[in-house]
Amino acid sequence: MNNKIKTLKELKNSGYKAIGIKDEMKKNLKLNLSKGISTFEGIHGYEDTVIPDLERAILSGHNINLLGLRGQAKTRLARQLTNLLDDWIPIISGSEINDDPLDPISYYGKQKINELGDKTPIEWIPKEERFFEKLATPDVTVADLIGDIDPIKAASLKLSYSDPRVIHFGMIPRAHRCIFVLNELPDLQARIQVSLFSILQEKEIQIRGFKLRLPINVQFLFTANPEDYTNRGSIVTPLKDRIGSQIMTHYPKTVEIAKIITHQESSVSNLSDVYIPEIAKDIIEQISFEARESVYVDSKSGVSARLSISAFENLVSSARRRMLINAESKTTIRMTDFNAVISAINGKIELVYEGEQEGATEISRLLILESVRTFFVNYFPKIKKLNKSEELDPYNEILDWFKNKELFIDENLDNKSYNDTFKTIKVLKKFVKNYIPKIDPKDENFMCEFLLWGLSSYKKVTITRTSRGLSFSDSFSDYINGL
Repeated sequence: MNNKIKTLKELKNSGYKAIGIKDEMKKNLKLNLSKGISTFEGIHGYEDTVIPDLERAILSGHNINLLGLRGQAKTRLARQLTNLLDDWIPIISGSEINDDPLDPISYYGKQKINELGDKTPIEWIPKEERFFEKLATPDVTVADLIGDIDPIKAASLKLSYSDPRVIHFGMIPRAHRCIFVLNELPDLQARIQVSLFSILQEKEIQIRGFKLRLPINVQFLFTANPEDYTNRGSIVTPLKDRIGSQIMTHYPKTVEIAKIITHQESSVSNLSDVYIPEIAKDIIEQISFEARESVYVDSKSGVSARLSISAFENLVSSARRRMLINAESKTTIRMTDFNAVISAINGKIELVYEGEQEGATEISRLLILESVRTFFVNYFPKIKKLNKSEELDPYNEILDWFKNKELFIDENLDNKSYNDTFKTIKVLKKFVKNYIPKIDPKDENFMCEFLLWGLSSYKKVTITRTSRGLSFSDSFSDYINGL
């Protein structure tokens, strides 16, 4: 549509027809689907689950509730609905509630057309301005969402309180012909939720006992966290009944999808100075998967995708900090850098009582070790709890080395010293090359360290953390010394 049209007459002559927002979104979605155009960009893992459900709801003309735990891209999905809006729509100039020039609903809009007819001035608003978002908090009032009577306006215009001209419109009427997103719906007080009934079903608003027939045309999208139903509030049943589709969101189902999301969302852009082994990226993602299954972490609260993103950023920052300290231009990620990930995990998980007893830092360390353990068997022989007497333990040579020695890795060790450290422990290099014959030379040192962390996860080697780095020693010797 030509947004240079300035009057109602020009608009009529252009062939413009009034259309509701749900029909507008349906029209544009049909076009996208028929042309194979993706409506939702940068959202991974929902291609066969959430997005088809969302598209079906839009084609049905439903108001929608996205139900899922934190960090499941609910808000991002909601904001991308603007991709289904027309680039521009006309409104009657000066209208508070985006009156359609061919189908005005407000007193102001109707009166303007009665007075000026075809000369009624027209404005155009872009689709970016047709998105309204409100976080539902316990202090939100009916006046905020629906509106209220303005006594000053009533007195100055000498009008009755029942006159629609004295209404000060809230956010929802102002979102006429727009998308309105109400986040964390269960946090909204029940009496405020009740005020939405008539808007969703009967297309009327009620302010201080005065009813006003106002056919507001809004695409509603609500978001809610299942945890909220028990912890903070609930969605009242009649309101749930009026929401056409409830769609369940979920976390990434595979590490590969999670890696794509982390790479896309992290603030780490240029990695020309830091080499990251692929296994390091896998471990970062696995931490979230382990946390979601951990008995120490509250599963109802969820583990946001932001955990992996923050952890990845800290991992890279740890390497860059070391690089700056040593005045080096390049470095590689090391297992010691995973110490820096702990602070990113701590604030992202809600612990149950047993987890609180252990302490957040200990649980974060445990999650990293469990992640290492998950991938350990992909590269090295499985560690059996008990070996038969005639069986040789493939790890004997490594464990023998640690019987009389200890390995300390300073987290700020320069590249040369770090490389020399593993050159001296030939048994580690030999073991890694034996079981990963096609290993990239850049990954060798990382895998040597990964091997030690894996042995630690099976309690074959002890990791002692200090303020400067990590010390590896023989578990049995440490146990005897402790006795």
